[in-house]
Amino acid sequence: MDDFIAARSQMALSMAFHIVFSCVGMVMPFLMSFAHYKYLKTKDETYKGIAKAWSKGVAILFATGAVSGTMLSFELGLLWPEFMKNAGAIFGMPFSLEGTAFFIEAIALGFFLYGWDRLNSKFHWFCGLIVGLSGLASGILVVAANAWMNSPTGFDFVDGKYLNIDPVKAMFNEAWFPEAFHMTVAAFCATGFAVAGTHAFLILKKKNVTFHTKAFKIAASFAVIGGVLAPFSGDIAAKSVSKLQPVKLAAMESHFKTEKGAPFILGGIPDEKTEQVKYAIKIPKLLSFLAYGDFNAEVKGLNDFDRSLWPPVAVVHFAFQIMIFFGSVMMLLSVVFLYIFFFKKKFLVKKWLLRSFVIALPFGYIALEAGWTVTEVGRQPWIIYGIMKTADAVTPMPGIQYSFYFFTLVFVSLSIIIIFLLTRQIKMVPFLYDPEDPNYQPKK
Repeated sequence: MDDFIAARSQMALSMAFHIVFSCVGMVMPFLMSFAHYKYLKTKDETYKGIAKAWSKGVAILFATGAVSGTMLSFELGLLWPEFMKNAGAIFGMPFSLEGTAFFIEAIALGFFLYGWDRLNSKFHWFCGLIVGLSGLASGILVVAANAWMNSPTGFDFVDGKYLNIDPVKAMFNEAWFPEAFHMTVAAFCATGFAVAGTHAFLILKKKNVTFHTKAFKIAASFAVIGGVLAPFSGDIAAKSVSKLQPVKLAAMESHFKTEKGAPFILGGIPDEKTEQVKYAIKIPKLLSFLAYGDFNAEVKGLNDFDRSLWPPVAVVHFAFQIMIFFGSVMMLLSVVFLYIFFFKKKFLVKKWLLRSFVIALPFGYIALEAGWTVTEVGRQPWIIYGIMKTADAVTPMPGIQYSFYFFTLVFVSLSIIIIFLLTRQIKMVPFLYDPEDPNYQPKK
């Protein structure tokens, strides 16, 4: 493995690991706060138990996310020094603001975890809400920095120099809203389905059914928000890509030849040599409509761009198809759940519905990882789109492959520890918060 591939692999691994905890931090505190709100409103101890159980999960994942996020920030400087040397002053503002949001989140989480029966109940609930808002802000700010890499602005690039820097304009670049909105929706979808699926599994196992049924309904409600909004946020993101990065759009669809009324391709295996997509289903004119709102609009193909500027077409295409497939499944399940919730409430406890959520448990995070693959791999060979190539930004330091092996070991170890801690926490729920037990006493 050469140093360039090792650096890219390490960054990809770090991003894939950290993005899970970022999404949990953006959404899970809102579930926790909603359960707390239900407790304050109804005085039902079960909701208090749910809020406490979820808050411990938030604490575990927050700590892990802090570690992986810190590692990731150091990697930017260690692996891509030329990039940070030139770009740091331009897009550094969202990172500094993200640090502020992170500290607010940490302080508010501390108040919430240790404030039970010590703080004013409304202030205690407000602390939980602040955890969610600051976590959401952190995610959006980091995405704004990534969006700048896809749509660099806020500076003049003259003779290889970055002049007239405007950090505010750089942060609010053209891609920031489409990316931030799509990322937020994806976070709600992924986290909501993961939590709902976990509780659905425990209901089917007949463990503390009352507790897990109430938790399932809350988590599923948040999941369907993401599931229903995903097509709209995806449409906005796709239109942004078609405008700002047409070569990425062409790679996503393996669209080789420029044409009007371009078809939308489902599935298939792209062949760059023959410039064909084998075994694909083509929906006439749909790509033109999705990209430009006109069924007869012209969509640029890969052949309109120098072949050296093509991203890895097969990787981007397959990742996009994976995202579309799992996103569509979650959207359909969300629509079914909404219909049942409003018109057929007796079906909420049906085994087929619970099994559907169990099966869909990992779908959100699979789609999320695939979406980030599209975003990052689809930008290649650029680290700053149209300005700096990734190969020109990598560190000259040798032996990066050993760093990659070490970080891989660290992330595998952290994954094992997290699984152990969360599994233990789930097993403790009936012991701590089981109102169905005649000897149960609410934990103070």
